[in-house]
Amino acid sequence: MSDATITEADILAAEALLGVSYTAPERALMVGSVEGQIGSAKTARAVVLPNSAPMALRFDPRPPGFCMPTGPGRLRFSTGAPPLPAAAEDIAFAPLPHLSAWIAAGALSSRALTEIYLARIEAIGPKLECFATVTADLARAEAAAADALLAAGVWLGPLHGVPYALKDLFDTKGIVTGWGAEPYRSRAPEADAAIVTRLRAAGAVLLGKATVGALAYNDIWYGGRTRNPWNLNEGSSGSSAGSASATAAGLCGFAIGTETLGSITSPSQRCGTTGLRPTYGRVSRTGGMALCNTLDKVGPICRGVEDTAIVLAALNGGDPTDRGSIDAPFSFDATAGIEGLRVGYLPEAFGEGATGVDHAALAAVRGLGVELREVSLPDLPYGALMNVVYAEAAATFQELTLTGQDDTLTWQEAGAWPNVFRMARFLSAVDHVHLDRLRYQVMLALDGLFTDIDVLIGPFSTGPMLVASNFTGHPCLHLRAGFIDSATRGAASLASGKLETGAAGAEIHTFRVPQGISLWGRLFEEGTILRLGLALERVLDVAAERPGFDA
Repeated sequence: MSDATITEADILAAEALLGVSYTAPERALMVGSVEGQIGSAKTARAVVLPNSAPMALRFDPRPPGFCMPTGPGRLRFSTGAPPLPAAAEDIAFAPLPHLSAWIAAGALSSRALTEIYLARIEAIGPKLECFATVTADLARAEAAAADALLAAGVWLGPLHGVPYALKDLFDTKGIVTGWGAEPYRSRAPEADAAIVTRLRAAGAVLLGKATVGALAYNDIWYGGRTRNPWNLNEGSSGSSAGSASATAAGLCGFAIGTETLGSITSPSQRCGTTGLRPTYGRVSRTGGMALCNTLDKVGPICRGVEDTAIVLAALNGGDPTDRGSIDAPFSFDATAGIEGLRVGYLPEAFGEGATGVDHAALAAVRGLGVELREVSLPDLPYGALMNVVYAEAAATFQELTLTGQDDTLTWQEAGAWPNVFRMARFLSAVDHVHLDRLRYQVMLALDGLFTDIDVLIGPFSTGPMLVASNFTGHPCLHLRAGFIDSATRGAASLASGKLETGAAGAEIHTFRVPQGISLWGRLFEEGTILRLGLALERVLDVAAERPGFDA
């Protein structure tokens, strides 16, 4: 960067980038002082911080007067299972309650289930490009240990012996955790992430690291592009690209994803999985790559609603090493009904862009006998909050921008991170503080919404909720609702200044692909949206269909 003296002409030119306008006398006053601001900024940039260095400011989703659900949290999952199928594919696609019951009863060993998934990964994984690393030896060792514990009469819970895929944003001791990005592809951490420790304590078996779109965005990573099992011509969306693709293809019992702005729900929409984005702060992020400290969340990607509840129960819990962590009880009862639930919907979300599947899901909820209400949100510029994502992400990875390492990333289009990070340097800090105040108004708006309803239902990307709820930290369950015929779709992009989830292509040939619906709930009340999700999953009866290819 040039050290030349700043002139009034420089200030005038900069005004266009910031969307402001000053007078000539105002510019003249600035000239003598603005270089001090620039010098301070350069001094701060010279301090290189690790990705794990948190922000001093902490985001807390709880508005004034919030009352945390009390008690230790009651958990009741389904019991029993049908007889163990003979076909390996039928076992691979079985829901977690069945896998858990078969293992606990001794009808299926963890080692046998692990071998089923490893064989499928070997045969199908290369077609999908959904695993960055397969930890076959470790998986076999952990499966053997799980079987030995059962033989000794020790059962660690419903995930005991169940193999899973871990998004390659989470540290695994001695195993490459490359964040999908070229500058980090050889990065081997020295310790496990907090959730890896928790899943190991729950008896789960690590199959490997699922691919992630570079630096938690999209489905393009240093090894290729992760594919949608329902249409191999298109990506699986992102950034939990491999987690959704592998789960949808029956390559694991469940997977772990993260969401800053759609990274659990978007690949679940594309691949037909069931993704649960918990309330901000519920699940520890320690040992996970930070993208946006005030937005990052961790949650399960599964093939069924109850599966996500089982996994969340294992992940849940406060962590003093995560500055955003909030200790909260988690309650779920698979036998509970939905009588008396008040379910709201935003009419505009079911307007332009909504599909027949979306409307059918709304009709199905109406048929469940709940109280369905039309609701509204204040007229606020929800989409403007996207600049917070750009600023936080660009600051987290500013070293890539300032050193030119961003040029090594494969994806270099207008909507890709390198360009977004560069543009973010021109965002105003004053505007950023104003956006934070606007964010608080959005928090109050959603808090007000959920005083009148228990659950909000809506399409994944139409209406304000994808953006609004990620910024407020409210939980979201996204489940398969049906199928549509679609041409091959493009990648998610930020090129337009907002999140675009990929428009249909121009080709004539179409593919039958899944389509989902989202359920949002109150802060730390995931159990409520899970209850409605279970009832909706049963009546829609589309969760069990599998992609049309196999090993």
